[in-house]
Amino acid sequence: MYREASDFLQDWKARKNRKPLIIRGARQVGKTFLVEQFASDFDLFIRINFEENPEFKVLFQTNDVKTILENLSFEFRTKIEPEKTLLFLDEIQACPEAIPALRYFYEKVPELFLIAAGSLLDHVLNEMNYSMPVGRVEFLYVHPLSFKEFLIAGGENLLVNYLSLFNTDKTITHLIHEKLLKLLRTYFFVGGMPEAVKTYFETSDLLEVERVHESILTSMELDFTKYTKNNQAEYLRRVFRYVPRGIGNKVKYVNIDRSVKSIYLKQAFTKLEMSRIVHRIMATSSAAIPLENNLKEDVFKPLFFDIGLASHILKVRLRDLGNLMLLNEGTLAEQFIGQQLLCRQPFFIDRRLFYWNREKRDASAEIDYLVEIENKVIPIEVKAGKTGSLKSLQVFVAEKQKDFAIRFNTDLPSLTEANVSLKFGNTVKPVTYNLLSLPLYMVGFIDEIPGLQG
Repeated sequence: MYREASDFLQDWKARKNRKPLIIRGARQVGKTFLVEQFASDFDLFIRINFEENPEFKVLFQTNDVKTILENLSFEFRTKIEPEKTLLFLDEIQACPEAIPALRYFYEKVPELFLIAAGSLLDHVLNEMNYSMPVGRVEFLYVHPLSFKEFLIAGGENLLVNYLSLFNTDKTITHLIHEKLLKLLRTYFFVGGMPEAVKTYFETSDLLEVERVHESILTSMELDFTKYTKNNQAEYLRRVFRYVPRGIGNKVKYVNIDRSVKSIYLKQAFTKLEMSRIVHRIMATSSAAIPLENNLKEDVFKPLFFDIGLASHILKVRLRDLGNLMLLNEGTLAEQFIGQQLLCRQPFFIDRRLFYWNREKRDASAEIDYLVEIENKVIPIEVKAGKTGSLKSLQVFVAEKQKDFAIRFNTDLPSLTEANVSLKFGNTVKPVTYNLLSLPLYMVGFIDEIPGLQG
């Protein structure tokens, strides 16, 4: 199964100044598969899973990396030549002592190809009494398969090439558009978890996909006891099951469970975020880079890490692909766009998501997403169908003096000059801006569209 992150690993391998690489991502998004596939490029591949083989922890009680390599040679009965060897420390959070040792691998044996991974790594880092080897390691962030990767997994490489060559002077034929919408609806249900994608394309059995989803969700809930006390695991489960229902809405802890103190639910949300299972779409009043400058720290919307699992929790039962957009359409469309925005390259960036809101009596407004493209902030509105009000978008471009915006919907692409009149107090002002409407399935290609900002 092709993952775009594979190209990142090849670039990392070719760089002379590479550092030990830490892969971060939620459980079962394909971190181990990615490394094992990459391992075919090496003469020797050594994998240590600290959860499956805790006996290896004793080797990392020292920071003498040459002694560590010598002991590994004895354990695996093979000579380790660093320049020909890939050492993979999987589930490294189960052996915190190995994390600071990464610095010494970089300083003493820089020719060794060293990768570490851990889905619960953030919890360990948060509790460590010593610091991460800053400046001595680099990161790769892995998410569930993007829609682009989903298309490739289904053998639709020609469609991917077609979309990658799109520009605002071209259109998309109705035949291709309808085919992509059908594939999009399938992705809404299957999602991007590698096991679910593999099952779907091997069996075409949606019931089997549901079984995979249920198994993944159950295993994740069982994991909760690994990073919280038993009496707090229930709070994690409540937030975990709430997030798909809360997509698109500002989080109010009272809406999760009125009987639980908000501080406990807030802590549960933070722990799930550290596990990379949920993400915060942060509210900002800014329209300029960096968006972090004017965050409303306690105002955010939730995003689940995979749309297929979110659909399963929402009890979406896909029987007729054509009707999926009638079910939870706004929730799934906003989840889809957010999930794809998180997958944007470069993969060494731990992306954050933002939205703009203005809360005023009789004059509230909200933009679904703000993204940075070529050092400019672009407002994005998400519509599940072909039409929908753009009042908030018009307010935003008028207040922030923007001349370009993007709308994602299910219609064919178009680029138009919008001319509207807005009332500000007792004054009516004309507002003019360029509106690029794109079908939802184009979100993974926005960085490839030439002249995107007009």
